[in-house]
Amino acid sequence: MLKLFKENIRIALGSIRTQLLRTVLTVMIIAIGITALVSILTVVSALENTISSDFASMGANTFNLKQYENTVRRQGRDEREIINPIISYPEAVAFKNKYSYPFTETSLSFTATSGAEVKFESSKTDPENSIVGVDEFFMTNSGLETSAGRNFTGFDIDNNAYVCVVGSDFEKGLLKDVNPIDKIISIRGAKFRVIGVLKEKGSTFGNSQDLRVLIPIQLARSLFTAPNINYTVSVMVGKKELLDQAIDNANSTMRRVRKLSPVEDNNFGIVRSDDLINRILGITQYLGLASWLIGIITVLGSSIALMNIMIVSVTERTREIGVRKALGAKKTTIAIQFFIETLLIGQLGGLVGIIFGILIGFGIATAMDFAFVIPWGAIIAAFITSFIVAIASGLYPAIKAAVLDPIEALRYE
Repeated sequence: MLKLFKENIRIALGSIRTQLLRTVLTVMIIAIGITALVSILTVVSALENTISSDFASMGANTFNLKQYENTVRRQGRDEREIINPIISYPEAVAFKNKYSYPFTETSLSFTATSGAEVKFESSKTDPENSIVGVDEFFMTNSGLETSAGRNFTGFDIDNNAYVCVVGSDFEKGLLKDVNPIDKIISIRGAKFRVIGVLKEKGSTFGNSQDLRVLIPIQLARSLFTAPNINYTVSVMVGKKELLDQAIDNANSTMRRVRKLSPVEDNNFGIVRSDDLINRILGITQYLGLASWLIGIITVLGSSIALMNIMIVSVTERTREIGVRKALGAKKTTIAIQFFIETLLIGQLGGLVGIIFGILIGFGIATAMDFAFVIPWGAIIAAFITSFIVAIASGLYPAIKAAVLDPIEALRYE
């Protein structure tokens, strides 16, 4: 049986070499469909990996109190826009003081500006740095770590120490070729001593996460005064099983802070970090479905092309089939020979499509600054798809070859 299988493979390879141009064109037709499928799935995998990496840093057990949860609320057939008040500093502080659920840490922060100029000695940056006012729990709740130096302490925050933690890009620019720790930088004329450097986070949809400076929240409030500053309240729960109860407690605490009556709806939003991830990843599923639709349509065309080439191959080799049958070849032997030939062509097309698909997906992911991962799911799907295409395309030609009458086949010119 093994010897017969090897012989069938040898015959199939010989037939492929004989009709090389036709085989190459068929392989490329199959490869186009597989390429479309793999490249889109590769980009979708890279996008999902980027989103998961970016938002997982918030911590799976973290939730935020925000001004809005949804922008519109349905009431029958009508929609009305929700206008919630901002979370002011007194409200944020009041919530932090009143919220005392076990195993939780509450952090207050706000983005003071997204266009600050930072100076070091005679050098300065372009005005594209973000200044964030934070407390001692901000980095822990946000999943941030330092590559050098340390985090803020309660003493730094309580005493409004002029210290700061900078993003990793400062080591490549303003503080290049020097040890950034204990260096003095200037922000709006105020001198800050660098106590830490954040680990590199990269960019999210083109927005750099490494061009920011963290300073104590009270200093940020004094340096950057603006009306209607919206504060972010972040809560990390130490035990995952307490997350739902902690959110319920936070909801009732914020309602008391805002003096809402029992019949009034919430005029604030509570967003769980894992809900945000799931919501965004749910959108990427539609991209995956689109890739499958495009791939199936293209693969359907390649299936027809592969079936046609195998039918032509059966027709051209009718006398050969007659000779083999006259010498005692069984129907199953003839069918397996053509079936193996179809499988080889289908798998060659799948392999070429996988290589091109990964390369194209890698190029797109790199251009869009997504975190590329090897799409094993797409590779397995491509192999299975090409295998199914080969089976579907080779079944009829193999049966046609097997049932040929040997006498009529020997007469064929």
